[in-house]
Amino acid sequence: MALTESNIFELGKVAPNFELTNTINNELVNLSKVKGKKGTAIFFICNHCPFVIHVNEELVKLANDYNQKGISFIAISSNDVENYPQDRPELMKELAEKLKYPFPYLYDETQEVAKAYDAACTPDLYLFDEDLKAVYHGRLDDSRPGNDKPVTGKDFRDAIDALLNEKSILDNQKPSMGCNIKWK
Repeated sequence: MALTESNIFELGKVAPNFELTNTINNELVNLSKVKGKKGTAIFFICNHCPFVIHVNEELVKLANDYNQKGISFIAISSNDVENYPQDRPELMKELAEKLKYPFPYLYDETQEVAKAYDAACTPDLYLFDEDLKAVYHGRLDDSRPGNDKPVTGKDFRDAIDALLNEKSILDNQKPSMGCNIKWK
């Protein structure tokens, strides 16, 4: 596992559109059709990363807490499944069902979507406004595996709350940190 920080994603930049297969139901998901009325959260995650495993329950809570408030959630795995078979689509589906993901879990087989977002790590978290303009790209909170801090989702929740309340979101956003995306 190579500890990697997220790359800079310019605030105000429009989210690159994509159409990927949802591993849960094999349906195609197009960003422009599933974006939220008030905002859209996109998570680059995977099955095996200890940093994602550490925050998975909070990602589910976030989506359950904010879906009804007009925020759409989408998870994407872009890892190379030949060298990391635990991230295969059928295992993505199993994990999503086990954890009751309230969001689609998309497979980015070509890795083009991860490249378009300049995603670097898992988890790599993005928040976009109703026009799909980036308002937050950073960490979930300050908890990491082994640091004994509780997973609260504070930073990401604060960003969503600011978006919903039409307040400014932190300019000094701390990067997410986790395993590097497994490139082909």
